[in-house]
Amino acid sequence: MCDKEYFEKDRLEYEARGLITRRQFGVLVAAGISMALPAVANAQATGEKDVEIKTPDGTADAYFVYPSTGSAAAVLIWPDIFGLRPAMRTMAKRLASSGYSVLVVNPFYRVGKPTATGATPIAEMLPFRKGMSQAGDMSDAKAFIAWLDQQPQVNRNRKIGTQGYCMGGPMTFHTASAVPDRVGAVASFHGGNLVNAMDPANSPHVLAAASKASFLIAIAENDDKGAPTVKDVLKETFAKASRPAEIEVYPAAHGWCPPDTTVYNEPAAEKAWSRLLALYKTALA
Repeated sequence: MCDKEYFEKDRLEYEARGLITRRQFGVLVAAGISMALPAVANAQATGEKDVEIKTPDGTADAYFVYPSTGSAAAVLIWPDIFGLRPAMRTMAKRLASSGYSVLVVNPFYRVGKPTATGATPIAEMLPFRKGMSQAGDMSDAKAFIAWLDQQPQVNRNRKIGTQGYCMGGPMTFHTASAVPDRVGAVASFHGGNLVNAMDPANSPHVLAAASKASFLIAIAENDDKGAPTVKDVLKETFAKASRPAEIEVYPAAHGWCPPDTTVYNEPAAEKAWSRLLALYKTALA
């Protein structure tokens, strides 16, 4: 569903049900910044910098944010189709203030650096996906994790987490498959195409189930309506592989987590965030 516009009918339905919260949305998007997120209890001071990372396919630009003192478990964030933007930086900084060294990447670096928000028409973003592939995801994951392991702010004795949104969901699965000895936790939020019935052997969920990670898979209600068997396939696959996996359908529309989308749902996003922190607390110890 990441390659389609959010259905207007769905958006209106969720808004009527009170399942979309867009406080000051128009003003913030027009200004090119994300909505403020709830404060973190006992937030740590953070440092941040824009970085460039060499990969087999070129140079990827990224944002790195981390606790100001000491070293911490690392987290690799794969954005949704709107890419590396203020909302993703805000989410990464919030996670860093919770005690993690966080890298959020521009997944479109092979084509360029889009300037977008969660309200940008998806049709404008599709050209940036040119050249992206499962093999490219796995190659990038290896490069990004190798870069993280070279940073003094990263504790290499702790496992790495990875989280993704929409198109970033399967990219987290590919990451777990590409670097199984380093990735300890995987979180997919309204991830699209997690199960590929056309190529079962290479489906993201099959590859990920062979990893050593624990999983959090948060599915949008309207995605579940469109593909109601996906959650069952995921549950069965991870159970057979003895991989810990929390899989839940949330009463929210596809794209509900980033605070700059037209379907942002703060209560559901905060629940997903709390489950993410719980996953990292145990799996990245």
